[in-house]
Amino acid sequence: MTYREAGVDVEAGRAFVQRIKNMVQSTHRPEVLGGFGGFSGYFSVPSGLSDPVLVSGTDGVGTKLKLAQILDCHDTVGIDLVAMCVNDVLTSGAEPLFFLDYLATGKLNSEQLAQVVAGVAEGCKQAGCALLGGETAEMPGFYQPGEYDLAGFCVGIAEKSKLLDGSQVKVGDIAIGLASSGVHSNGFSLVRKIVSSGGFDWSLTPQELGGKSLGEVLLTPTRIYVKPVLEALRSGLQITGMAHITGGGLPENLPRCLGANQSVKVDINSWKNLPIFEWIAKAGEVDKVEMFNTFNMGIGFVLLVSFTGAEEAMQWFESQGISVAQIGEVIEGNGELVMEL
Repeated sequence: MTYREAGVDVEAGRAFVQRIKNMVQSTHRPEVLGGFGGFSGYFSVPSGLSDPVLVSGTDGVGTKLKLAQILDCHDTVGIDLVAMCVNDVLTSGAEPLFFLDYLATGKLNSEQLAQVVAGVAEGCKQAGCALLGGETAEMPGFYQPGEYDLAGFCVGIAEKSKLLDGSQVKVGDIAIGLASSGVHSNGFSLVRKIVSSGGFDWSLTPQELGGKSLGEVLLTPTRIYVKPVLEALRSGLQITGMAHITGGGLPENLPRCLGANQSVKVDINSWKNLPIFEWIAKAGEVDKVEMFNTFNMGIGFVLLVSFTGAEEAMQWFESQGISVAQIGEVIEGNGELVMEL
């Protein structure tokens, strides 16, 4: 017998690697060393930092992949993959340097997976990091035909003295929310349950969504906040903490950037809700607390800024075309989110 008869086509794998070569190389920064296709990737540490610290993060896309596979639309989930990692690394004030992906499937579909990698490359360009390498694993019998899974890993760098670790946050600091692009990559198990149990179709065009289909809106990729936030830090804006609003929503994630004996109070009526969340809540009869414990609810990233610098920060992000809102403030407490309903 041969490996191909067992379900793994080595020649197809080699052809796929060559197909994505230009996509990968299009993301490279000057610090990338060596060629394409080695056992590992090489990256020079950028100069200009007196005490550099490497910052890392890893994540996946979750069951949003199921929707991409149902709709046969694969060019956005790669952006989601990068976003989930680089936005996490960004919260410490680090600049993402390079990214690696892991793509697993039952049988290699070159056209399908090339779309996925194109999305990964696009996400890396949006974040300014290099797609340094990755792995494509063909595992027959492990995944159903047409199924694949994604995971990624990002490394960034920051000056040690400038790392945001909670110690810079003060009571009275203002929480500024940066708008999300939609559901991003969390809560899709609940979304899929609502759609299946309610007898809805992904091609449905609810009035709330302005003529777009449910599937189209839900596949909107996660917003990548790296470039505008790094530019804000370099411009001297008084940012003391940052949070990426992912699984668990604001209650789970916003307190993670606080210091000791602090909490954060948030007025949930201080920003405009996105139509997709209104539809989810109505279609699934999901109460408000559950919605906030599951989804980002229109706020994908939060900055904590000094009281005196809040207005300047909001104006700066608005000038970059990002919708912002003053959503709350840091108070004394025990590390919880206090929501004003």
